Amino acid sequence: MEIVGYFLSLLIGVSLGLIGGGGSILTIPVLVYLFKLDPFVATGYSLFIVGISSLAGAIIKYTQKQVDLQATLYFGLTSVITVLLVRKLLLPIVPEEFFTIKKTVFTKSLMTLVLFSIVMIIAATHMIRKDIAPGKLENSPFPIRKALIRGLEVGALTGLLGAGGGFVIIPVLIFSFKLPMKKAIGTSLFIIAINSLFGFGGDMISKHQYNWELLFRISAISCAGIFVGNALSNKIGANNLKKGFGYFVLAVGTYILLHETLKPR
Repeated sequence: MEIVGYFLSLLIGVSLGLIGGGGSILTIPVLVYLFKLDPFVATGYSLFIVGISSLAGAIIKYTQKQVDLQATLYFGLTSVITVLLVRKLLLPIVPEEFFTIKKTVFTKSLMTLVLFSIVMIIAATHMIRKDIAPGKLENSPFPIRKALIRGLEVGALTGLLGAGGGFVIIPVLIFSFKLPMKKAIGTSLFIIAINSLFGFGGDMISKHQYNWELLFRISAISCAGIFVGNALSNKIGANNLKKGFGYFVLAVGTYILLHETLKPR
């Protein structure tokens, strides 16, 4: 199963390079189902893998002038602070067991995956149903307040679920900030990298133990996939990217939700 896991690690990078998100959507299931990590522990691993891979992709996109630095600054400002607060203050007090329904115990790990899948389905539906907004007008004012608020939301998501938040960031950048799809991808990668690596840094201050060999191996394979995904993104239209991204997120989110809620315990 590890061989399949390493192959899917390549797809983590391909996904990030192609659509500016989806890395954590693949990373969490790969770590949980193929490398047999606890879902809660996997959130920390995901932050490192997605952070390093996204940084590699963001650098590539920046050289192609596909990054909006203003959106990155204001979006990232509140999101980084929120990530650190959630990882440091909120997660340590989350109970191991929430409640029990018909002998099914809703543990911290189960709730992590269920919440993760619900957020994915909501974001996917938004991407599939709404049309791409036109590019941002040159003289239109940048919505700083909206960027700061959205940063709080994405930061909470990243901190709680170990998700870079690309499947949430992309719709916000397109529909709220009016960025073209391909510039939204580059900007999303930058924001994901900042959030994820700061979140992982916060975990390092704590007493978390990591299998560094596994982390570096998956991250290296994922970074290789970034180059493949970036090359493909230059050949695929924005509308196709958006639709494909939405259906991909919907499929994975639905699978995780059904798998975790219906499997016998």
